Amino acid sequence: MSYPGIGTWPARRRARTPDKTALVFGDESFTYREFADAADRVATLLALHGIGRGDAVAYVGENSPEFLFTLFGAARLGAVFVPVNTRLAPPEVTHVLADSGTRLVICDPELWDKVAPGIEERGITSAIPTGHGDEADPGLTRLLGEIDAGTAPVDDAGAPEDPVVYMYTSGTTGRSKGAVLTNANLTWVSLNCILDYDLLSSEVALLISPLFHAAALGMGALPLVLKGGTIVLERRFDPGRALSLIQRHGVTMLSGVPTTYQLLADHPDWAATDLASLRRLTCGGSAVPTRILDIYEARGLSFTQGYGMTETSPGHTALTAEHTRDKQGSVGLPHFFSAVRIAGDDGLPAAIGEVGEIEARGPNVFPGYLNLPEVNAGAFTDDGWFRTGDMGYLDAEGFLFIADRLKDLIISGGENIYPAEVENHLFDIEGVTGAAVIGVPDEKWGEVPWAVLTVQPGVEVSTQDVQEHLAGRIARFKIPKNVVIVDELPRTASGKVRKADLRARFGGAAAATTRPIGTGIPWQTETVRTVGENPVARRRR
Repeated sequence: MSYPGIGTWPARRRARTPDKTALVFGDESFTYREFADAADRVATLLALHGIGRGDAVAYVGENSPEFLFTLFGAARLGAVFVPVNTRLAPPEVTHVLADSGTRLVICDPELWDKVAPGIEERGITSAIPTGHGDEADPGLTRLLGEIDAGTAPVDDAGAPEDPVVYMYTSGTTGRSKGAVLTNANLTWVSLNCILDYDLLSSEVALLISPLFHAAALGMGALPLVLKGGTIVLERRFDPGRALSLIQRHGVTMLSGVPTTYQLLADHPDWAATDLASLRRLTCGGSAVPTRILDIYEARGLSFTQGYGMTETSPGHTALTAEHTRDKQGSVGLPHFFSAVRIAGDDGLPAAIGEVGEIEARGPNVFPGYLNLPEVNAGAFTDDGWFRTGDMGYLDAEGFLFIADRLKDLIISGGENIYPAEVENHLFDIEGVTGAAVIGVPDEKWGEVPWAVLTVQPGVEVSTQDVQEHLAGRIARFKIPKNVVIVDELPRTASGKVRKADLRARFGGAAAATTRPIGTGIPWQTETVRTVGENPVARRRR
């Protein structure tokens, strides 16, 4: 059936609020008329390159107007937008391009070295640099200036189930998976945000998180365009500049992770910045620490927190500001058009307060992963609930509490790190016989990855060895910040590493200091040595 897919949103906004400011980026600003015209020009340009319904268009770049113009321009054609995390290493980018079946790439010139191997492997002939470029190699901005917006292909038809975005998320088996996000997914997550965060058309939202993440896109940019608010977009986060922009533009809404808010509060301009316009702060990635709550509440500011994942587009629950204290530790109630249940070990609904696997359902929940039918078969229950892999419980009022992460996910500064992906590379290091990657508390990033290794007798392994081996293979934020050498990894009867034991042992020690822990931490009766700033860790002979 015909459906107002997200590709039509800019044009619908142009008809309703043509002269309202849609986007501010540095010294540039765009009205909704200009925003929609730019998206139409992108659609025309893509069509001239042979892009049509179902074709994948990858974008490799930091936050910019061109990112959003390309998203909506591709959607206008019924094509699929593939935002690529700019922190990925070249082999990871290559995987995304290949798995998504990308036909055209738009890339920041400074990131070309990450993209080039994948373009060559895929045989992609259409690659457009961002910016103006030059006469010989014109960039997207220059090309759009040569196109008449009135010639843009018009395609208002779009089924709810039509894919709009392939959003790649770190994989538990060592390869990232493409979550298929549809028109319906992105529409309903936007509506959930508008309802539960009480977004207004007068909203001025400062977006400082990367748009290639589901949170900034699905819970930031899209709801604002749908509602007709104003986006103040930053290429990347700088705390001093962010404070200045809040005051200059009368920002009403700010989103980030706990680290974001800590860096803002630690900045010398914090006390002198006028924050009177701010009326909502949203935080994801992990719970807001009490010390940050205290700092912001002293300025009359409260947080809305929540829980979700790429597969839920991403928001699925929300803890509104009025419950920040009385439900501290909770991630809130399901969004208005979402549902949560807890499954016990027997697969049946768990009792109130009983820990089990969190299962999610709603129109914001994705239909599955791209090209992974076997994974999809196990990702959903027989009655259609998505198995999140996270553990939690519901209280008597229906508020969700996260108890543990079944998948051992590490969240560092808002970035997801799956240990299995890192461990697969650690086993390639000569002499390593066992590897476990865990998250340990960190004051700045919330968590950072550590590697706990066993090695062959006589083998020496240094932090530098590990980091140099992983450099270029995986994103920098996934590389362990410390290495621990142990005689034996604790395991279950079935042979699985007991990571909870490792976190309890090393995480507690790390939480007590901001520097790498020293040597000689006991693991039962065995010798344990750690490598932080120390050059070498040796297994005792």
